[in-house]
Amino acid sequence: MSQPPAAVELAAKDLNHEGGTFCPNPQARMQLWNAHPRVYLDVARTGEARCPYCGTVYRLKAGETLRAAH
Repeated sequence: MSQPPAAVELAAKDLNHEGGTFCPNPQARMQLWNAHPRVYLDVARTGEARCPYCGTVYRLKAGETLRAAH
């Protein structure tokens, strides 16, 4: 089983319209066959979120800004 990276840096364009992402995420380079259930993570609130299953941290890249949702 391959280990996910300690942190995955995401651009603002990688997040959904609410400022979230999901894990497992293709950018974490996890193998689909050994992945856990999909969970949605709110990155916009604090700039990062940790997956409760595998511990992978998803972080907004330095200098990236999110547009306000309407």
